[in-house]
Amino acid sequence: MKGTEVDDMQKIKTLLMFDGNAEEAMNFYTSLFGHSEIRSIARYNAGEPGAEGTVKHAVFTLNGQEYRCIDSAVKHAFTFTAAMSLFVDCASEQEIPTLFHKLSEGGQVFMPLAAYPFSRMFGWVSDRYGVSWQLNLS
Repeated sequence: MKGTEVDDMQKIKTLLMFDGNAEEAMNFYTSLFGHSEIRSIARYNAGEPGAEGTVKHAVFTLNGQEYRCIDSAVKHAFTFTAAMSLFVDCASEQEIPTLFHKLSEGGQVFMPLAAYPFSRMFGWVSDRYGVSWQLNLS
């Protein structure tokens, strides 16, 4: 029956498309979260569609969760949207304000870090790259 069987080969991953600053963003994100690393980077070479040295394809992890990213070789009229966020359940009251401050620096605050009816402590920001983050105290 379609939709009920799990395909062991199929994996659903998050891909972030940047406009020339994918490597900078990966380095920033992996510096914020423990158990994070850049696993691989393939770069555009001279004569290829993307700007030489930018990220053709990369894989990185944030606290063990795998993400992929690229620097688009094509200029688009769009970028990231707040309608799609990375949701982070923070383990401690000390962790969440630090992440909120660092992620919102140079970005935009959608919901200030505060207590809300649905959470003891929550904040929603867009970082300097346009990626949306929802930070929640577990």
